This record gives sequence, C-alpha cells and structure tokens, in this order.
Amino acid sequence: MRSFLLALTAGLCLLSVPAAVPAFAQDTTPPAAETAPPIGLAKVIADNADAISRPSRQTIGPVVDAIGASGDPGTVTFLQAWGARQLGLRKSDGAIFRLSPSPDGFALADPVTGADAGTAPKSDITEIKPNAGVQGLIASALVRFQLSDPDPAKRRAALDTLARRGSAENLEPLLESIDDEPDPAIKAQKQRVAGLMTITHGATPEARIAAIESFGGDMALDFRAALNPILATTRKVFTGAPEGNVAAELKPGQSGFSAENAYALLVADGLAPKRLTRTDQRAALESHIENGMVGGVPVAALNDPVQRDRAYTVLEAAGAVPAAATDDEVATLVAAHRYADVYNEPDSAVTDAARNALKSVSVKVGAMQGLDLGLDALSLASIYFLAAIGLAITFGVMRVINMAHGEFITMGAYTGYVVQQHITDYTLSIIVALPLAFAVTFAAGVAMERLVIRYLYKRPLETLLATFGISIALQQVFKNIFGTQARPLTAPGWLDGAWSLNDIVSISYIRIAIFVLALIFLAVFLFIMNRTRLGLEVRAVTQNPSMAASMGINPDRINMLCFGLGSGIAGIAGVAIGLFAKVTSELGSEYIVQSFMTVVVGGVGNIWGTLAGATLVGFLQKGIEWFNPSNTLAAQTYMILFIIIFIQFRPRGIIALRGRAAGD
Repeated sequence: MRSFLLALTAGLCLLSVPAAVPAFAQDTTPPAAETAPPIGLAKVIADNADAISRPSRQTIGPVVDAIGASGDPGTVTFLQAWGARQLGLRKSDGAIFRLSPSPDGFALADPVTGADAGTAPKSDITEIKPNAGVQGLIASALVRFQLSDPDPAKRRAALDTLARRGSAENLEPLLESIDDEPDPAIKAQKQRVAGLMTITHGATPEARIAAIESFGGDMALDFRAALNPILATTRKVFTGAPEGNVAAELKPGQSGFSAENAYALLVADGLAPKRLTRTDQRAALESHIENGMVGGVPVAALNDPVQRDRAYTVLEAAGAVPAAATDDEVATLVAAHRYADVYNEPDSAVTDAARNALKSVSVKVGAMQGLDLGLDALSLASIYFLAAIGLAITFGVMRVINMAHGEFITMGAYTGYVVQQHITDYTLSIIVALPLAFAVTFAAGVAMERLVIRYLYKRPLETLLATFGISIALQQVFKNIFGTQARPLTAPGWLDGAWSLNDIVSISYIRIAIFVLALIFLAVFLFIMNRTRLGLEVRAVTQNPSMAASMGINPDRINMLCFGLGSGIAGIAGVAIGLFAKVTSELGSEYIVQSFMTVVVGGVGNIWGTLAGATLVGFLQKGIEWFNPSNTLAAQTYMILFIIIFIQFRPRGIIALRGRAAGD
C-alpha cells in the first residue's frame, strides 16, 4: 500500500511539470510591446544631470527636447521648477532634486514626483541657476505642454500669458498647436494670438506683412498695440545722408526741432563737446587773467561776446580749460550734420504695411470714439431728463421756482439706502425702493406745497427764497440723520459691468438702465397727460387756470397734485442716480443747476421741451468736455455761457408752450 501511494504521488508530480513551466515563463517574460518602453523622465534627468546643472543655450536644446518627449505627467512641474531656479545638484552622488529652504540647509524632493527625499546641507548642494537664454528655451517647452493641456482653462491661461509677453521662441509651438485644438473658441483665440505674435516675431518680412493684412480693419486694442512698436522711431544724427529706415528727415529750426535739440543729439552721440554756458565761461576766463589779458584778449574787451569766445578758444587750444563749444562753434557743428527720425524696424515694407493699417484703423477708431461720445452724451441726457422731469411739472404748471427740488432727489436716494439696510437682496431692494421713494417724496412735496408754496403763488422771488431756505434745512436734516460720509446704494449684480461693442465703445449697464427708466417715465407721463382725467385737468390749468376753474376744475387741488407728482418723480430719480453717484446730503445740489437749465432751454412746461433740453445740455456738456477733458469745471462754465447766449435768442426755449407758463 505504501509503495502504491509513493508511485501515485510521483506520477502526479510528473503530470504537473508541463503546466508549471509555461506558467512560470509567462510570468517572467515581458510582452513584446513592452520590450522597448519610452525613456522615463527620471532616467532622462539622471542621464543628463551634468548638462542640466551647467546649462547653456547652445547645448541644452536636445535635453529639453528629451524631457518633453518623455511623456511623464511630472514634466511640466519639473520644467517650472527648473525655470524658477528651484533645482539643485547633490555633490555626493550627482543626483538632482527640487529644493526648498530648511533650517538644516535644503529640504529635498524628488524632481519628478515631488516626494520627500530628506535634507542636505548647503555645502553638499549646487544650486542650478539657468541663464535668461536657457530660461527662454524652458519657457518655450512649457508653452508647448500648456497649449496642449487637456484642461481648457490651462490652455486659455497659456494664451493669456502669450498675449501679454509672448516671445519669438513661443511662436512655433503656438502655431503647431492650432490644428489639434478641439475647442473652436480657443482655436480662434490661438489664431488671433499667433497673428499678433507673427506681426512682431515673424521669421520673414513677408510673413509679418501677411499677418498685418490678415487683420484688415480690426480696431481691437491688441492689434493697435502690436502695430505701434513697429512705427516707433529714434532720433539720430548723421554726418552724411541719413541711413536706415528713415521716417522723416529733420531740419533744425523747423517742425519743433530746434538747434538746441540738434546740438543735444550731437553731444549725446559724442560728436560735439558739451555746450559752454555763460557762467562756466565767465569763471574760466576770470581764473586765467594774467597781466590784464586772457588768452591774448584784454580784459576790457571781454564785454564783447565775440572776444570772450575768442579768448576761451585760445585757452581751450592750450589745454587750460575743458573743451566746450561756443555759440559760433555750436552753429557750425549743427550745420555740418543731418538729422532724422529712423524707424526701429529696419524693413521699410513692414513699416509701410503697419502705417497703412494703422491709418485705416484710425479712421474707424475716430468714428467709434464719436459713437462712444454720443452714448456718453445720451446717457448724461437721460440722467438730466430724469432729474428735471419733476421740475418741469412744478415749474411748468405752477410757475414755482423750487430750489429744494435737488433735496427731493437726495431724499429718494436716502430712501433707497434705508431700504437696502433691511432688504439684503439688491434686486428686490431696488424694486421696493422705487415706489417707496416716490411715496415718500410725493408726501414731502404735498406737505411743502400745503404748508409753504400755496401762500406764495404769483410771488416768484419769495417762493425762490423760501424753497432755498427749505433746501438748506433739508440738507442739514440729512446730515443729522445720515452723517456727512457717503452712503452706499448698491446696484444689483446684473447691473455690474458694461455693454461693450468693441475696445472703444462701451456703456455701463447702470446707465443703460437709467436710460430705459427715463423712457418709461416719458411714456407714463404722456399716458397720464393724454389719457387720464388728471392729465386733462393739468393741461387745462396750465393753459388757462381761470377758464379751468369756471369749468369745475379745482386749480388748488391740481397744483397740490402736480407738486407732489413732480417731487415723487424726483425721488425715483434719486434712487437711479444714487446707484452710480455718491449718496450724500449734497447729492441733489449737484443736479439742480442742470435741471433748471434743462427745463429753461427745452421750454417751460412741455415734456418734449424737457426732453430736447436734456439732450442739448447732455450733448453740449460732453462735447465741451471732449475738447477740454482735464477740466470739467471749465466745461460746465462754458456750457452755462452758451445757454445764456441761447436764451437771449430764444427766451421761450426750444419748444415754447402757450398758456400761463409762457406768460399769457
């Protein structure tokens, strides 16, 4: 039995041998596809440690290419550390690590994975500091990786970097990445950046000219910024005919180029000595008086400038005084040379293409600047219209000069501020603030009319003084309640930013909203005046209060409602204006003068006149500011003078109204 078991065991072992051998071979023999794996980044770094630690622009190119070809995920991190001078070579074994300061010297990290590799004293580490040329090659390699990164955000970031400070080394990797770009928007951005970089760094003049022409009449700021350096010039002096890509030859004494400017060029280029000043000449001559003579010229003759120059020339020839040019010598030297502004770009074909492109773009830029100015003026006109529409009602219907109208604007702005202290949702707070500001200022206007104005009708001087006193009192009340510091009235987030047509034409969303609000109020006012009983009664009282009273209309009630309506609209205007202006107690006073000008110029008591007046005042102010942008106060002064002259020729305004407001 025992012998049978032994034989059976031996047989099973023999049967198992053929299966075991192939299994072992399969586990130990690598597949054919892995017999030649790509060289890893760690091996590339180890094999080229000497070249990496002592890089030069002439020898490092193949190493950078090999690092890029490794395909290792840590390639970008390694290149960034290398370019930032954060690598070091350990002297004891020649290994390269990433470095960071530590109390013991340097903390070491694996250059590929970033894993902790201990510490080393400073004496055992040679810091790797690539020069600018090597850093340029590293940056170019990094751009190649970043432009092809799977993350679109990183590709966009790389493009933004190239758009700001792209170099000639970055152009080729950028061009190579365009065809493989999967995102259409990023691809278009790459093409644009490549075109801009080709304008500056193109390999041939033909490529640069083609890039310039490819943009056509593009008015974008980046295109104009790429053209301007090509047309930059340097002022130079020549002993003969001007050389190089000459932009313009200069004549001393013409086109703002004086003889002094010419001589300064000569001195800067070492072609002439420093000019002799009268003070230096006098001191030099006084120090060399011998026996009543200076350089062979009697002292008594030195009152003559010609003799002084002659004496100094003698001393100069003898080496007794520093070399310096007298007036005659300056004139001679200036006349002996020629001067020119020379393009920094040597190729004239490139400068011609850039100049023609910039000239074509300048025409369009001028038109866009005019459109932008028009939008600004329209925006300002809408603000003035919104501020003046309430005044047009009170002044037009009641002939009341309400100097406190600006304080109703301020009251509306402060109402919006108070609402935002209780409602943190800015959109909802504005929706609540607009009708609430109308209600508050309407009530304040009615109270003012009932308590003060009703007793002063047909007494314009007393009305003006009374409302002016109320204005001062309200300003003080605002200061007592809200203080003297500006209070924030924050616009909703959807009103942030601006609508931009291009790099030139833009207008903020807040101003667009105010323009829309002004149109809404125009429509509401026209509806009230033309489609409601109140409007009919207002028009009747405006044109003939006596006849209106005989027809059963109560002029006193209409006056009260009109004053309240005008004040309420001023409150809404205050909320709108407060969204972009500082909310202080003086907010309304900044608009009261323009409001009165708008009403008077447009035509008292006529909504279309108010609209026309606001348009005229807004466009006029912006036009004057365009001529004198550094002094807005002067612009307002000129505008007031113009309006005074305008009223002399058209005292009833642009659109005159018949009736009581016109003096009938």
